[in-house]
Amino acid sequence: MRKYLAAMIQMNTGRDREENLEYARARVEEAAQMGAKLICLPETMSFIGDAAETLEHAEDKNGPSFRMISGLAKKYGIYVHGGSWAERIPGEPRVYNTSYLFSPAGTPLAKYRKMHLFDITMPDGGAARESEHVAPGREVVTAHTELGVLGFAICYDLRFPELFRLLALRGAQVILVPACFTLQTGKDHWEPLLRARAIENECYVIAPDQIGKNAGMTAFGGSMAVDPWGTVIARAGEAPGVTLAQIDLDYLDRVRSRMQTLNNRREDVYALRLSRGEAGEI
Repeated sequence: MRKYLAAMIQMNTGRDREENLEYARARVEEAAQMGAKLICLPETMSFIGDAAETLEHAEDKNGPSFRMISGLAKKYGIYVHGGSWAERIPGEPRVYNTSYLFSPAGTPLAKYRKMHLFDITMPDGGAARESEHVAPGREVVTAHTELGVLGFAICYDLRFPELFRLLALRGAQVILVPACFTLQTGKDHWEPLLRARAIENECYVIAPDQIGKNAGMTAFGGSMAVDPWGTVIARAGEAPGVTLAQIDLDYLDRVRSRMQTLNNRREDVYALRLSRGEAGEI
């Protein structure tokens, strides 16, 4: 399928998982009825709380979020990317921040675990350590589908162009970036980063975001889709809801034929390589 509608679902997720999942269900059904062939949810779509609460609500593979998204993909015969949710790690006090892509048959086609974690030490001695309660993923993941080759990243990954270039070198045409970007950073960095990743790799970038106050922070919103030329082709409003974007892989091919940067890299001077092999088991 060379042209299709993709949907981004912007959410204001809180601590009530049942309520969050019901909202997500309603919006996925709405987007499917609008003709979307690919539906994308935001990061931490089913629960947002503090670290202890997140661990308590972490899910096994066939948990409530997995089952619901799988069922919706099968019911409507479409691809659904579940954003992400906390995946339980047996015997560990940490979780993975995990996303799944489901096929029109409801089967999981790809699983990606957020790779880059927000660990910083401030000049005044203050610190943030996401790695204390989240374990990092270790695989670069793409999925070959009838909608093109899809690549996967989550939120803070957006600040690391190496990941996006590796996805492009593995054939990614559309990269999905579910996020919960903060208001403080989002107002200055969200759009420039998304456009940069799209331009650098001549691909579509689809980025559904959380919006509004939740669990001690305020999410920026501004879910958007960017085309391979760097043009914002769809942008969400200032409330939760569904936003549609037209994906055109023929246009992507035209952009790549006009600006062949992926072919002009100097691998005789520098090289970007994977330190691990293919993605592991779903």
